[in-house]
Amino acid sequence: MKGQTNVSLQNSGKPGIGKEPGSSPSQVIKRPKPPGRTKHLLTLVIILLLLWASAKQTDASFTELFEGFPNMLDLLKEMFPPRWSYFDNIVQGMLETIRMALIGTTIGAIIAIPVAIICAGNLMPSRWIYYPARFVLNLIRTVPDLLLAALFVAVFGLGPIPGILALAVFSVGLIAKLTYETLETIDQGPLEAMTAVGMNRIQLIVYGVVPQLAAQFTSYVLYAFEINVRAAAILGLVGAGGIGLYYEATLGFLEYDKTSVIILFTLAIVLIIDFVSTKLREKLL
Repeated sequence: MKGQTNVSLQNSGKPGIGKEPGSSPSQVIKRPKPPGRTKHLLTLVIILLLLWASAKQTDASFTELFEGFPNMLDLLKEMFPPRWSYFDNIVQGMLETIRMALIGTTIGAIIAIPVAIICAGNLMPSRWIYYPARFVLNLIRTVPDLLLAALFVAVFGLGPIPGILALAVFSVGLIAKLTYETLETIDQGPLEAMTAVGMNRIQLIVYGVVPQLAAQFTSYVLYAFEINVRAAAILGLVGAGGIGLYYEATLGFLEYDKTSVIILFTLAIVLIIDFVSTKLREKLL
């Protein structure tokens, strides 16, 4: 026993022995080499070529940018100081914008729940169900909200209703996308246990999926509401109601000092909503 111990102690100090289970003394562990400079330089060259080609095709140049700076400064001079007496005229428009965003987000969130479930591969048994559903969802997200608002204005006429519908469709695409991706990462253990005791699909969703997804889903809804407040502020440019109507009126008459009041008021509202929703998401997550 004493001799074996001495042998093992002597062998433990030899290179290649005891370094890796099942390895022979002649085997050497090879560490991956860090990427060389050639790869980084090639990546940089490709990015620069893409930027140059994009600028060439769009006729964009730094010369035009620098030549336009004086005009930008003239515009800023016309916007300041803001005409604060115009503030009382836009309060109702801003409240209408917030209401549009709130109603549109709520409708979109309700519709997004079944859509996300249909798109989730771990909850739908057939690819013939969730692949077409994902395709439709991608198609919804492809259409810009301004185009949606313009289409709804053509159908329903001027007013907040087209804006609400446009924001609802946009919210469905955003919330359902984020939700079904989260659904596919939930813990399958509780679902398998509930299936083993004979629960149906609705019970699986109510008792196994909802508790795991409630906090994230609420966070996604708050995020969509933030985006919709910003989007609703410009939907009035196509006649969909809200504060955007005042943007169109002041810009059309070149009253930039009034436009600056609208911009500052919108900025303040967006910052407040962003702060509140951030705090709520921190509490939930």
